[in-house]
Amino acid sequence: MAEKTYNVGIYCRLSNDDERDGESASIENQKLLLQRYVQKQGWNEVDTYIDDGYSGTNFQRPGVQRLITDAKAGRINLILVKDLSRFGRNYIEFGQYTDYLFPSIGCRFIALNNGVDTMRRDESTDIMCFLNLFNEFYSRDTSRKVKAVRKACAESGKFMGTYPAFGYRRDPADKHHLIIDEETAPTVRRIFTMRASGMTFRKIAIALNDDGIPSPSVLYYLRKGQADPRRSNHLWADQTVKNILRNEVYIGNMVQGKSGTLSYKSRKLVAKSEDEWIRVEGTHEAIISRDIWDTVVSIDQKKVRKAETSDGIKSIFTGLVYCADCGFKMYNRVERFIYRDGRPGRYSSFICGNYARNGKNACTVHTIYENILKQLILTNIREKAQHAMHDQKRLMEQIIRMKDKEKHSLAASCEQELKITATRIKELEKLMQNLYEDKYAGVIPQTVFQTLMKKYETERAQKVAAMPDLERKARKQTENCYDAKHWAETIRRYTEITELDEAILFELVDRIEIGEAEKQGTMRIQTIKIFYRYVANVDVAMEEKEGRATI
Repeated sequence: MAEKTYNVGIYCRLSNDDERDGESASIENQKLLLQRYVQKQGWNEVDTYIDDGYSGTNFQRPGVQRLITDAKAGRINLILVKDLSRFGRNYIEFGQYTDYLFPSIGCRFIALNNGVDTMRRDESTDIMCFLNLFNEFYSRDTSRKVKAVRKACAESGKFMGTYPAFGYRRDPADKHHLIIDEETAPTVRRIFTMRASGMTFRKIAIALNDDGIPSPSVLYYLRKGQADPRRSNHLWADQTVKNILRNEVYIGNMVQGKSGTLSYKSRKLVAKSEDEWIRVEGTHEAIISRDIWDTVVSIDQKKVRKAETSDGIKSIFTGLVYCADCGFKMYNRVERFIYRDGRPGRYSSFICGNYARNGKNACTVHTIYENILKQLILTNIREKAQHAMHDQKRLMEQIIRMKDKEKHSLAASCEQELKITATRIKELEKLMQNLYEDKYAGVIPQTVFQTLMKKYETERAQKVAAMPDLERKARKQTENCYDAKHWAETIRRYTEITELDEAILFELVDRIEIGEAEKQGTMRIQTIKIFYRYVANVDVAMEEKEGRATI
């Protein structure tokens, strides 16, 4: 009987998850080794199938899929690889091919270095399953090590991403460090400034497109000197703007690990919960200030949505004004009229949103005209600014005292108490250690030892239990001092303002509460509370009496 003719398909693979022992691991050396073996055996080399840069943990690789297709079509009847790990490192999928598919289509499989040949039913095929299992273990172990290294680098503040955020570029001296890209950073600053003034994501995108500013993806291909191959309009989109505005990288923080793979066998990315993110602060130079960032975050938290009014003019107070009784946002209502001389006029006012939607059974009207509200807020801001300008220390003390509802000591006292408690805990631990040594040395009797030990342990337990509360108080006082100082330094810039705008309001004010108006004779009395940012627990009551606002 004539010897069977073998039409051979040579398969070679190289990947970052495989060991590379210099030149011997290269694709060309694999190919040359296998071609020599084919020539020595007198077989026919039909084709060479190559996957360079692909992991062996799955078989969705172009080279191996073409190889399988040719084997099923009968074009080749022998598959030759350097070793089992070249063909794949997935134990289950590997077995489906070598144990089921290849025998069913009459295709022989040889792993040269492992001495595996499916035509020979000997011990080589018996140990093939174990070798495949070890290969998979190797991939799992490699994946675990790579993830551990990447996590450690991320936790140290190193940039581990592929592409730096828009506005930054890699430091030429350290690829894991970001530096500001002076070409695109002004666009980032402009985006945050527009958002801080109350502009929506959509309007910001439209403004950028109108000015012909290239979007991040378009700029990427421009810098590479290539045409953008994607089928898209190549314009700024709402989501692109939103992603930039919510990225902490622009205040100098590195937030990584937001997504990951389910396992080393799958490349599909899944989102991680926020508590799993790796956040490191102060890793690089910030593009925007913390003030603007806080303002933008505050706008997002308020979920400001400015509905269209009848004349297209939107109020600067929309999203900031609330009903003092039911807590609903106030609804902006516009009334248009004609003066006697024929000029058009308008009244802009706010009413309780709950009342506007559900009527008097839900709440009362709580109405206030916008021009009156604007004048009251403007006056209050200027007075606070003058106070901060002339007596900032006293203002800070007042704010801290008002915020400190539990009437505890100030920051210095809290820090001192925390330090004394920590020192006493160390002293007690030292006393307990000495007590043990004295007991075993026979210096003190058992009864004295037990009495003193119980006393020290009780006191130590009390001190340790008190530490978290002391740390919280000290941290609270520190935050109160920082917030009060920050607010005082911010508001003092507005001593001479003559007009309010959205940027000023969003920077200074967290919310405004409008009380129901009461009639007292010919007077209309209404309480307005302003809750300023950074000092949100401090409210300022204002009464409209005879057209005069009193603090």
